[in-house]
Amino acid sequence: MERHFGNDAWMTALVLCAGAMAPETASAETIAAAAVSAADTAWVLVSAALVLAMTVPGLALFYGGLVRSKNVLGTIMHSFVILCLISLFWVLLGYSLAFGPDVKGVIGSLAWAGLSGVGLSPHAVYGPTIPHQAFMVFQLMFAAITPALITGAFAERMKFGALILFALLWSLFVYCPIAHWMWGGGWLAGLGALDFAGGAVVHISSGISALVCALMLGARQGYGTDYMAPHNLPMVLLGTGLLWVGWFGFNAGSALGANETAVVAFVATHTAAVTAALTWMTVEWWHRGTPTVLGIASGAVAGLAMVTPGAGFVTPFSALFMGMAAGGLSYVAIMKKGGLGYDDSLDVVGIHGVAGVGGILMTGLFASKAVNAAGADGLLQGNGAFFAVQALTVVVVGVFSAAGTWVILKVVDRAVGLRVTPEEERMGLDLSQHNERAYS
Repeated sequence: MERHFGNDAWMTALVLCAGAMAPETASAETIAAAAVSAADTAWVLVSAALVLAMTVPGLALFYGGLVRSKNVLGTIMHSFVILCLISLFWVLLGYSLAFGPDVKGVIGSLAWAGLSGVGLSPHAVYGPTIPHQAFMVFQLMFAAITPALITGAFAERMKFGALILFALLWSLFVYCPIAHWMWGGGWLAGLGALDFAGGAVVHISSGISALVCALMLGARQGYGTDYMAPHNLPMVLLGTGLLWVGWFGFNAGSALGANETAVVAFVATHTAAVTAALTWMTVEWWHRGTPTVLGIASGAVAGLAMVTPGAGFVTPFSALFMGMAAGGLSYVAIMKKGGLGYDDSLDVVGIHGVAGVGGILMTGLFASKAVNAAGADGLLQGNGAFFAVQALTVVVVGVFSAAGTWVILKVVDRAVGLRVTPEEERMGLDLSQHNERAYS
C-alpha cells in the first residue's frame, strides 16, 4: 500500500544520495535509520499509550465499578500491579520468548533477553518503518492487559500474593508461547492462521483461562443468594469509554503504521462496537423488559473483542455482522452462566471468551484480500481451508490455555494458597489484603 512520509522522504533521499556519493562511508545502520517513518513511529507509540490506558485506568475502573464497594481497591490494584509486573517481565524475558528468533515453531529463543539486540533500527518483520523498540513496547501493552482481563473471573476472592505469582507464571508459560505461535513466526502462523490484534492471543487465552480459574477457585460466599450488583455503574461506564478509546490503539495500532490498514481497522472497530452495544441493549430490553447501562456497556466491550482478530481484514459491513453476533451471543452466554454453575464474577468468559472464539471464526468467514492483500480470503470467498485453520486455532489455543492455567493454579495453590479465608472474604479484599478503604 502507498504511504506518505512527508519530510521523512526528503531525509531518506538525502541519506541515500550521500551513500551513492561516498559508498565507503555509508553504513547499513544509517540506511536503516533513514527507513524509519516519523509518522508510523508516532502512531505506534501513541497506540501503545492508548493500550496502556485500556489497562490503567480503563480496565481498572471497569472492573472496580463492577465489584462490591468492599473490594474496589483490591480489584483496581490487580490491574495496576499486573501492568507493572508484566512490563518488567517483558523487558527481561517475555519479549524474547514471544518474538525472538524462532525455535522449531514453538517459542522464541533467549537471544533478545534483556532487549539485547532490540534497538532503534527497524525489524524487517516487526515493522519495517518503525524502530524495533517501538514494536516491543507496543506488544508489551498487550502482554500486560491479557492477564489483567483474567482477574475479573476470580474477583473478590483470590489472595494478592497468589495473584502476583499466577500472573507471572501465566505470562511465561501460556501467553508467550501463544503469542509466538500467532505473531512471532510460530507454527500457527506458518499454517496461515490470522489474528490481526489478539482474538486468540488475548481474548481466547484470557477467556478460557478465566473459566478454569472460576471453576477451580469456586464461587464467592453467598453467590446466588446475596446481593452482588455492581457498586458504581458510573465508574463502569467511564471504564468502558476508556477501553473503547484505547481499543483504537489496540486494533488500528496493529497496522504498525499510519496507513490504509489502520483506517480499515479503525472503522471496523467502531462499527462493531456500536452495533454490539445496540444489539445487547435490544435483546436485553426484549428479554428483561428494560435496557440497562451495564448491558449497553457490556455489549460495546463484546463487540470490540469480537472484531479484534479481523479488524484489519474485513469490510465495515462485515464488522457490523460481527458486532451483531457479539451482542447476541455474549448476552446469551452470560444469561446461561448461572445454570452452568460457575461464578465468573465479572463475565470474562461470556464477553472475552465467547467474543474471542466468535471473532476468530468470523474472521475465517469474512476476511477478504480485497480489504487487505496481506490477509486471506475467507469462507465466503470460497476459501474453506483458511476457515479450517481458524477453527484449528480456536481449539489449539483454547485447550493449551485451559491446560496451562490448570497446572499453574495447582502450583500456586501449593506454594501460597489461592483463596482468602472466609473471614477475609467477608471483610473484603480492600481491608484484608491492603488495609485500606475506598470510601469513608
